[in-house]
Amino acid sequence: MDLEAVRTFVAVAETGRFQKAAADLAITQQAVSKRIAALERSLGVRLYTRAPRGAELTIDGQAFLPHARELLRVADRASASVRPGRRPLRVDVLASRSAQSNLMRGFHRAHPEIELDVLTLFDIESAVAAIRSGTIDASFRAVAAPGRPLPEDIASVRVLDEPLQLLTGPAHALAGARSVTVAQLTGHRIWMPGIAPGTEWGAYYDDLVAEFGLTIEVTGPNFGSDALLDTIADTPALATFMGEHTRLIWPAGHGLRRIPVTDPTPVYPHSLLWHRDNPHPALATLRAHLATTTGGHDAAGTWAPGWATSR
Repeated sequence: MDLEAVRTFVAVAETGRFQKAAADLAITQQAVSKRIAALERSLGVRLYTRAPRGAELTIDGQAFLPHARELLRVADRASASVRPGRRPLRVDVLASRSAQSNLMRGFHRAHPEIELDVLTLFDIESAVAAIRSGTIDASFRAVAAPGRPLPEDIASVRVLDEPLQLLTGPAHALAGARSVTVAQLTGHRIWMPGIAPGTEWGAYYDDLVAEFGLTIEVTGPNFGSDALLDTIADTPALATFMGEHTRLIWPAGHGLRRIPVTDPTPVYPHSLLWHRDNPHPALATLRAHLATTTGGHDAAGTWAPGWATSR
């Protein structure tokens, strides 16, 4: 059914005259007549009769009018749902307690008028595919693993270098340290279940191991952060890495220690990815917000993989 013909039918019903409807719609009276005639042919009924006082609805026209109005309301809502600025900005973050989630909370506090949908995808391939299909508007990632550059239609900007910290239980050999150097971590077992081969974070930790000779173990099933914290608290031989901005809560009896890593400080390079042709106005607002609230990339005394610092 031609929505413009339905819109014209409703305009005539509301004004009572073809000439007034034509003026309101900024078309000719002849165009109004043609649209109404085409709609009547498609429905197989007469909708109007001509009268001295203008156009009068037939019985069929009166029956069709409330449905026509509802049809236009539904069409307008459907259009508004995908119109840039009228739908939520959809952003992918790595995890709900991650630094990226903190960045989005800061953005929401600064711009509460912008409606947001925050979701979590698994890896960069899924995120890029979702950006290109329009399923999401942006994603926080470590850009890409080595040898897998972003497609030409995907833009990126580095927004945050997040320092890594060592997390230990109270009986770990390094638990009493105020800070530890990367060299001091050599020989210690750093347990990080859930690092999947082929992911950007997997590539990051592969480079960290290659650069500093660390021992990172990924054995065992990944039961989530709570199980990880339980194991670290109870196992003196194990420690793990976590981002400085990662928000985790554990029972007081765990006695876990968060220890800064220095000389150099490994940083995880978070970037924002988006489609170059995405017109959502809130996307530009998000980029501007991140540009003014984050920074300090490749600071002295820090380390990030060469494939991250080269972009």
